[in-house]
This record gives sequence, structure tokens and C-alpha cells, in this order.
Amino acid sequence: MREWELKAVVDDLLIRREKLVQGGGSLTFAGSLEDARYDDAGGSLTKADTVLRVRTYRNQGYASCSLDWKGPSSVVDGIKVRDEVTTTVGEAESLRQTLQNLGYSVSHQIDREILQYDLNGTMVRFETYPRMDVLVEVEGDPEGIEEAIKVLEMPREAFTAESLPAFAKRFEEHTGLKAALSKADI
Repeated sequence: MREWELKAVVDDLLIRREKLVQGGGSLTFAGSLEDARYDDAGGSLTKADTVLRVRTYRNQGYASCSLDWKGPSSVVDGIKVRDEVTTTVGEAESLRQTLQNLGYSVSHQIDREILQYDLNGTMVRFETYPRMDVLVEVEGDPEGIEEAIKVLEMPREAFTAESLPAFAKRFEEHTGLKAALSKADI
């Protein structure tokens, strides 16, 4: 599957959520989203711009886990695009142990509280990190992404194909604070 996505800093979370709901967006998940990215000792996955990730959604006793692989990213017509393969996993701890037994360890941990919406097949997710700007990620086909941005009524130029570390760097530059993308960073 090809993943197309853009991200932006959210200027006002309440207003953007209201715009999304008024435009037909429906809430599909509210809770925490935890990503554990794995790599080998030599960092070969990172060097190849690929991602091996265990992703866990949690809220009020519910947990859903997946194993994801993402290929190298590129930018097409200003939108970040990459191949992605995902499968649901029944038990996260066994999966983590399997990855460790294969020689992988967690290279990056990302924790955030999210509000995830569906807008006509396009995913719109508001992400609140332990210490960083609130972001909105829009994922879907290019037409759906552009429609979601219009519904949010945010400036198109606010959206970028940049990676999460670029947003963290800008946060640090404009606040003088160290960004915290995981609970362990606090």
C-alpha cells in the first residue's frame, strides 16, 4: 500500500476539531498512540530510510497493536509518499520479544495522545506530544488530503511533507525548550 501524508502545526485544536466535525469528519479513536521503532545495532534500517515499527493504540482498557514496515520516503507533488505494509498483531509483548530475538532493539519511542477522525476515507489525526507543538496529520489519497485541508480551514502552506524531527527542531528553535516526543524524554 502507498501512504500519502502531510503534517502541520495546529494553531487552535478546538477550532480545527469543530471545523472537521462540521465538514463531516467522524471521530474513530481517542486515546494514546505509542510507536516503538526498531533497528539493528548498526542502524541499517534508519540508514536505508525504512521503518520497522510496533504501533499500539490504547484507551480505557482497550489496546490494539500492529507491526508496520515503511519503505523509503519521497515527495510527490509536495506530499510525502512511501510504501507501507501493516498487519494487526494479537499480543504486543510476544512481538517485541521476537524482534529482540532477531537482533532488533527500540531505536525511537514516540508517545502521544491523539484524536483520530475519518473524513470520507481520509484519516485526520490530531497529535499531542509530551512537550511539543500539537500537530495534525492528514493521510489518504492526494485529493482527499487537499479536501481535508480545506475542511480544516488551515492555510495550505502550513502543511508539509517534513518528518517529525523537523517539527521538533522548529519547536525547539521557537521556544528554547527541548522537544519531548516520548514520556521517557520528560
